[in-house]
Order: sequence, then C-alpha cells, then structure tokens
Amino acid sequence: MRLLCVVFCPARGGFGPGTRQLKGFCPGRWLMLLALRLLFLVPAGEPVGRGETNFPKAMDNVTVRQGENAVLRCSIDSGVTRVAWLNRSSILYAGKDKWSLDPRVVIVTNSQTEYSIQIVRVDVYDEGPYTCSVQTHNHPRTSRVHIIVQVPPKIVNISSSVSVNEGSNVTLMCLAIGRPEPTVTWHHLSPSVAAGRRTGPKSQDRGASQASGRDFVEDEYIEITGITKKQAGEYQCTAYNEVSDPDVRKVEVIVNYPPFIPDTKNVGVAVGREGILQCEAAAVPPPDFEWYKEDRRLLNGLHGIQIKSNEDRSVLTFFNVSEEDYGNYTCVAVNKLGISNTSVLLFEVSEPTSSTQIQEEKTSTVLANWKDRGAVLDGNNNASGGMTASLWLLVILFVHFLFKF
Repeated sequence: MRLLCVVFCPARGGFGPGTRQLKGFCPGRWLMLLALRLLFLVPAGEPVGRGETNFPKAMDNVTVRQGENAVLRCSIDSGVTRVAWLNRSSILYAGKDKWSLDPRVVIVTNSQTEYSIQIVRVDVYDEGPYTCSVQTHNHPRTSRVHIIVQVPPKIVNISSSVSVNEGSNVTLMCLAIGRPEPTVTWHHLSPSVAAGRRTGPKSQDRGASQASGRDFVEDEYIEITGITKKQAGEYQCTAYNEVSDPDVRKVEVIVNYPPFIPDTKNVGVAVGREGILQCEAAAVPPPDFEWYKEDRRLLNGLHGIQIKSNEDRSVLTFFNVSEEDYGNYTCVAVNKLGISNTSVLLFEVSEPTSSTQIQEEKTSTVLANWKDRGAVLDGNNNASGGMTASLWLLVILFVHFLFKF
C-alpha cells in the first residue's frame, strides 16, 4: 500500500513563503528532514531559567491600548543559531522569513543581540501569549511574553428618551464594554424647575438600583418608582475605565402632570383705567387657558378685553374699566391629565378728582410756606391786631359825625 503525503522542501534554506510542495511517495530521508525542521523551530525544549542561566528572557507583559502598536523584543547572544516568534501554535516569523499572513505583523530588529517584531494597530484578538523560540548549540530555549490589550470604554446600548405620567415606574439602562470592564454611573443633570436632584443610592450589586433621593448611581440600571415632576430632566450615563476619556450619553425623562395654579392676587382699578389680571400654571404638557366671568366665557377682542396666553401664563387686559367690569373672574388651566382653576377679583378703587387735587396742592403749599417761614400765631398777636382795628373804626366814626353836624 502506498502512502501519499505532502513534503515541504525549503527553497532558501528555511521554511517560508518560498517553500515548494512536492507530491509523491514519502522516502524516509524526507520524513527525517521534516521532523528535524519542526524540532528546530518549534519550542520543544525546557523554558529559560532551567538550563543556561545566561540566556536573557523576553519581556514579561506588554500592555497596549487598542489601536496602538506593540513591540515584542527577544534578546539573544552569539550562541544562538536559529530564532522564531510564535503566537500560541502559529509561527509568525522564522529568522527573516515571515510565516504569518497578517500584514500588521512586521519584523523590527534582527541582529546578533535582539530579535524583535511589531504588531501594528493591536486589537482585542491579538491579546494572549507569544513565544520567542531560540535554537542554541545545545538545544532549543523559549521565552514568553503576554500581550494585554486595553480597550477604551464604549456605551453600546442605552435607553431612549422617555415620556411618562407622574406616578409611573421608570427603568433606565446603560450597557458599556471595555478592557478592563468599565464602571457605569448615572447622574441627574437637569431637574425641573421645582425639582431638587433625585435619583438613587449606590448599588451594592449588578442588579437594578432604586432612585431615592440622591443624584448618583453606580450601576448599569436605575429604577425610579412612582416618579414625580421633581425627577424629570436629563440623566447622564458615564462609562469609564481609566484607559481613555469616559464615554458619555444622555437620556431625557419627561414627566407629564396636570396643571397646578399657585395663589393669584386680586386687582384694584379705578373706573376708566386699564386693568390687568394674570394667571400662571405649571403643567406638562403645557395647558390651555380659559377665562370666565360667572358662567360666561370671555373671548379675546370682545367687550373691550384682550386675552394673551403662552405655555405657562395667561393675561386678561381691560383697556377701559367700567362699572360692569368689576367682579369675580375665573381662570381655568387644562391639559390631557387634568384641570385646575382659580378666582381673581377685579374691584373698584377711588381716584382723586382734579379739584380735590388742586385744593390738596394749595394746602400743601401753604403748610410748606408756614414751615419754611417758621410763622407762629399766639394770643398776644391776635389781641394786638384786634385793638388796632377797633381804634381805626372809632376814629372813622368820630370824623363822620363831625362833618354831619
């Protein structure tokens, strides 16, 4: 029976890309040559440190970031006859001959003292053990190095922005990859107007964390039970592992709630003047506003009034207030979740007339002049003035009677 096999014959004194393949019978000498070649290249001897102690070791570990270059060095001496680099069971380089098909693997130094290769743009699948195999005059020696690939953190899956009604339960998820495994944290960045910062406590395991009064959670999941409008806003997920800058993503949580109207102020206006009533309401989604006087709804532009509303405020304006305008008004705010209302009173205040204003001005002027002059009226001055007037009257009467008689 004939045994058919394939024998590799080195074209340039070694195994490499120039190897020829011959098909035929397997004579004993070719099998012996093949066995010698394999024994010569494959690290079959004991590790360095058990025989010749003067053979230097390669690097223990090489730590490199994903995408960077890794250089594997192997120190040799004059007693070395053959060298090779292997990755697990695959030969990368044997002397100057390249066996690896990966174009990223290149030889860097091949001298009497160093035999080094480089892996360009290292990726995670390049991580693992590498062996420098050296043939001396005695027997093969090996030296090993381990490549550790560090991968920057990257968020690969995160919850989408969500809109929920107040009182609902919300779960946010943020998954990240990297080497070493990244730490994931949640922060509540922008609480609503009436909100403080409220998310959850630091998790003690990899399960979901319950948000309950803190703005920091170290976990991939965060749960908010019975969410309130104070817990609305932006939530930021951060993944970091000290390899590079952290990866950051944000999620918007919108909390819908019915309108809430704070206390309003009554307004006093004189007849003929302009009167303004205001009504503010907080709600998500923004509310629609309506104004009523008793049971009659007021419309913009009718009866000399104007109504202007935006997302959180409505203003009712009277350009010329009349007696009929005084009374109680109701502001109503409504959205899909509920309704709220408040009452505002427009009441009359008296306004000074022009004659009253003139008299008040004259009185003020006289009082001011008295104050400035420091005038004082006392009893003696009044008696003196009275005596003088009486004497003049007696003189006039006496003269009148003389001419008459």
